[in-house]
Amino acid sequence: MTTPRRGISRRDFLNGLAIPLASAPLSSLALTASDAPPRGSSRGYYPPALTGLRGSHPGSFEVAHALAWRGERWERPGRRTDDPYDLVVVGGGISGLAAAYLFRAQVGPDARILVLDNHDDFGGHAKRNEFQVDGRTLMGYGGSQSIDSPASYSRVAAGLLTELGIETARFHRHYDQDFAARHGLRQGILFRPSGSRGARLTGHAGYAVSAEERERWLADYPLSAAGRRALARLYAGAMADTEAVRAALAAPRRSPVEPFLRAAFDMPDDALEVLRDTTLTFWGFGLDGLSVQEILAYETLGPGLNRAAAELGWSNPAFGHHGEEPYIFHFPDGNAAIARLLVGSLVPGALSGRGMNEVVRARLAYDRLDRPENRVRIRLSSTAVEVRNASDGVDVVYVSSDGRVERVGGRHAILACYNNIVPHLCPELGSAQREALQYPEKIPLAVVNVALRNWRAIAESGYGQIYTPGGFLVRMGLDFPVSMGGYRYSAGPHEPVVLDCWHAAVDRDVGLHPFERLRRGRHAMLARPFEAYEAAVREQLTEAWGGFGLDPDRDIAAITVNR
Repeated sequence: MTTPRRGISRRDFLNGLAIPLASAPLSSLALTASDAPPRGSSRGYYPPALTGLRGSHPGSFEVAHALAWRGERWERPGRRTDDPYDLVVVGGGISGLAAAYLFRAQVGPDARILVLDNHDDFGGHAKRNEFQVDGRTLMGYGGSQSIDSPASYSRVAAGLLTELGIETARFHRHYDQDFAARHGLRQGILFRPSGSRGARLTGHAGYAVSAEERERWLADYPLSAAGRRALARLYAGAMADTEAVRAALAAPRRSPVEPFLRAAFDMPDDALEVLRDTTLTFWGFGLDGLSVQEILAYETLGPGLNRAAAELGWSNPAFGHHGEEPYIFHFPDGNAAIARLLVGSLVPGALSGRGMNEVVRARLAYDRLDRPENRVRIRLSSTAVEVRNASDGVDVVYVSSDGRVERVGGRHAILACYNNIVPHLCPELGSAQREALQYPEKIPLAVVNVALRNWRAIAESGYGQIYTPGGFLVRMGLDFPVSMGGYRYSAGPHEPVVLDCWHAAVDRDVGLHPFERLRRGRHAMLARPFEAYEAAVREQLTEAWGGFGLDPDRDIAAITVNR
């Protein structure tokens, strides 16, 4: 279902209730659930079609935050809700679903398994977004996007893909690797308005095919002459051979990137500001938080830098190196297809098709996920709040979407959830484990899918992918051109398409500890209402393609924000 452009009331899904919000000048492109999904879900319940705030959506994290941040506790029910399970899995992402799949393979088909997840959909970071636009179904991914470098997979991981019917070689046919060239689309860079200067869209000099093209694009960058010359040296691989540069390359893990770039290319501040956000959607930090090793291992700033570093003695270690496999192993809904295939295997009748092609258009029956007759049950909108040993195995207490506190038991339990929450769930956890699990910080990223009625303005601009230094959306552009299983990607600019946009929420204050920057960014991201995301998306898309005919009111059909 697609939301009208104007004149609709805003709704926000909070604690299982639809709360009307005040009217505002913007049209709200959010379609949310009208009530909390009951256990097993109603027949018409289908979360992939919901727009607005998804991923860590309102209603999915409040109980966990009350547990971890405020130390709230819930009274353990006197009796268990269900008969004991052989396995209880906390977390219904790909890891949790795969754990259930592999456990059943070892124990046998009669194993009773319960998977609990705090979200209203399974998949974790691998979520499916669907849009109905002018009579066509469009798909996008809500986080985990592609099967990365499958040739390097372990025997178990590769075997799981095979058992699910995924043959990665087929993506060489399904992924249209000539799409951008056929439509004359290049990589662009958007400089946002500053002072009296308006927005400026031009070619990304790092992707220029010749020195002449690079110089022409750099001439359009709103930088000092010194900044443009430094970027030209970087992309050409003209690195200074100095003692400081060689010292950084000799100890790349301990050498910060920005001082290295200053020394290697005589790079001034304005040029560094152009580069700083390049890594935000990959590492979660800009260049200001990374080492030379992290930049070189993934060829982040282009082949010229790596070639020059190699000439001065740097060699690429195994860290981060995936060989020559193309990045094409992508379903139309990203790795949500893997999660769907796992669910289809675990729950009889839940998925109408099998295998990598049928799964694309197959409908998933959410009302079948938690039926009593299932050997494997998937219980959504259920947040675990306590996991402890019991005389017959493990007890798990959880809070359902309607506030009920329930307890289930199992011979075994697997915690396939966010690591930081585990010490709060398990009162019997040892101090060493507790400290280790609380060490890492989650990186706050949002995948924003924008359904467009057509992409004529993008074709007219010639830039299908855009990097925006300092932008709310660091990267935005056309989604992966994949056609498979009866699903056809947009054939041309006159047809609807999904834009794939990324927002990185890390706090930009470089004086703070990196973990504090991540925490602040995550809190800010969760506190931001959908209307704020919508306003920022509309503004930045207009800055990029408005001059080529894009009209947000006319062309944007829906927006889904996956936090």
